[in-house]
Amino acid sequence: MHILIIEDNMDIAANVAAYLEQKGHTTDFAYDGVTGLHFAVSGSFDVIILDLLLPGMGGLDVCRKLREETDKTTPVLMLTACDKSDDTLAGFNVGADDYMVKPFSLQELEARLLALHRRVNRGLSRKLRVADLEYDLNAQVVTRAGHRVKLKPTARRLLEILMRDTHRVCGREELERAVWGDALPDSDLLRVHIYEIRNAIDKPFSPPLLHTVHRIGYRLAEPERAQEDGA
Repeated sequence: MHILIIEDNMDIAANVAAYLEQKGHTTDFAYDGVTGLHFAVSGSFDVIILDLLLPGMGGLDVCRKLREETDKTTPVLMLTACDKSDDTLAGFNVGADDYMVKPFSLQELEARLLALHRRVNRGLSRKLRVADLEYDLNAQVVTRAGHRVKLKPTARRLLEILMRDTHRVCGREELERAVWGDALPDSDLLRVHIYEIRNAIDKPFSPPLLHTVHRIGYRLAEPERAQEDGA
């Protein structure tokens, strides 16, 4: 899963992220409510861990705005410092899907996140499409023009991010953090994986879908749309 952690306690956020990444998930951080809401709206996440008490904007307001002012349905697990029924009800009333009281078990946290993720996707066909490129997330199979395309896991993760965000250019640092978190690679691994994706999905086919935006990043889009936005 790709998980957004909105938590102002950096030690808690780091411990949660370390555990989840050890289990194979990827994480992004926000340490205040305003930044967390921005990430939740502009990014693509499977689940969100949201603390109730945050600087700038509280967790209840973040969740309310996410549900009422955007079309995002990303599951939200809310963290609260005390087991008060009023806090719990307030969280559910603004659109939270689950809650846990601090301190909590990391194993139980992951189990609840997985349950939320399965609940949302149960019975749904999870396929991303851009032109004749298709990525079946359930089967982890990429095809273009009906032909299967082979990609390594890291390249598939990058492709998923690019296909989910075809409406905008994804910056290099954003892509690196989405895949490697804070442990950014020393060498230019991102460029290597972008090269792998381009060779797999564009070189044997036409027209090209993966576009480089000079000094900014990359965008995966149909040529007409990419040209409209200057890619």
